[in-house]
Amino acid sequence: MRLAIVHKDRCHAKKCAHECIIYCPRVRTGDETVTIGEDNRAVISEELCVGCGICIKKCPFEALDIIQLPEELDTPVNRYGPNAFVLYGLPQPVAGKVTGVLGPNGIGKSTAVKILSGQVKPNLGIFDHEVEWDEVLKFYSGTELFDYLQKVAAKTIKASIKPQYIDFIPKVFKGTVGNLLK
Repeated sequence: MRLAIVHKDRCHAKKCAHECIIYCPRVRTGDETVTIGEDNRAVISEELCVGCGICIKKCPFEALDIIQLPEELDTPVNRYGPNAFVLYGLPQPVAGKVTGVLGPNGIGKSTAVKILSGQVKPNLGIFDHEVEWDEVLKFYSGTELFDYLQKVAAKTIKASIKPQYIDFIPKVFKGTVGNLLK
């Protein structure tokens, strides 16, 4: 299985010659492997894509990534859309303990924190309609995360999150460090 990712902030189909379409071998054989969507950005069919990587090399804005997965992963926790980021797991917060999430850029740390803090409701990979909390809780029933997510759904969890960029802290908090920690 492969994931075809279009970085929407980098894809500028109005400013390029659609190299991703022109050079795609599957498009040349008549398949609609790469198209331009309604938002004027590339859309790659993960089912039709053979993972050759030509579109990645030809894109002038470096807006495409094709990731070969060793095996199909379980049901996603959250997916932002077709050819968009997919999160497959969440860290398990423990009451009375600090949970840290470390890793390289782009692996879903911020998305996981937003879900665990209740800022984002996980969509279980379904992005064409809103997934209700009942469905999310049913998916997590019998897991350690069930009780935690039940509290998130009921809005009885209070999360303290440091902004990703420390220069933004003065924009969201006024006072001393001691007051912030209290």
